[in-house]
Amino acid sequence: MIRPARLGDVDGQRAVERAAGARFSEIGLEEIADNEPMPAETLAAYARSGRSWVATDPDDRVVGYVVVDILGGHAHIEQVSVEPTHQGRGLGRALIDEVERWATAQDLEAVTLTTFSDVPWNRPLYEHLGFQVIPPDRLSPGLRDLRDLETAHGLDPDLRVCMQRPITRPNSPPGTST
Repeated sequence: MIRPARLGDVDGQRAVERAAGARFSEIGLEEIADNEPMPAETLAAYARSGRSWVATDPDDRVVGYVVVDILGGHAHIEQVSVEPTHQGRGLGRALIDEVERWATAQDLEAVTLTTFSDVPWNRPLYEHLGFQVIPPDRLSPGLRDLRDLETAHGLDPDLRVCMQRPITRPNSPPGTST
């Protein structure tokens, strides 16, 4: 089930992010695997602002989550994580679809994110979900600033891409935004 995040979900969200991040050690990115999850205060702020959703199991335990910022007229996915034991069940897709529903209601143009270009559960997965790589020369000022911030935090920009999925409005041809 997908529902808005609550303040009581913060510990579950952090546990999911920690478990999902551990997979990066499998591909030699230990520094990513060792990163601390998003701070509890930050996750609580996303929940209070209505920009966070969780996927839950039948016992209402958090098994996935997404948090979103607004960046240059787009819904920008700041973080999306699914517990490894629940991956491959469409929860990531469902969370991203929920973001798109929210973005449509906010009259935003697209959903964006930054991710690793060569990690199998990153860029290829997002391409499967309808995202396209934004060429570096077409990045918005906000996405350029975000890439600079990621670089300042130690992420190699050569390993990262910015991606976008246009929002399809009712009565619009698929793949277009209005």
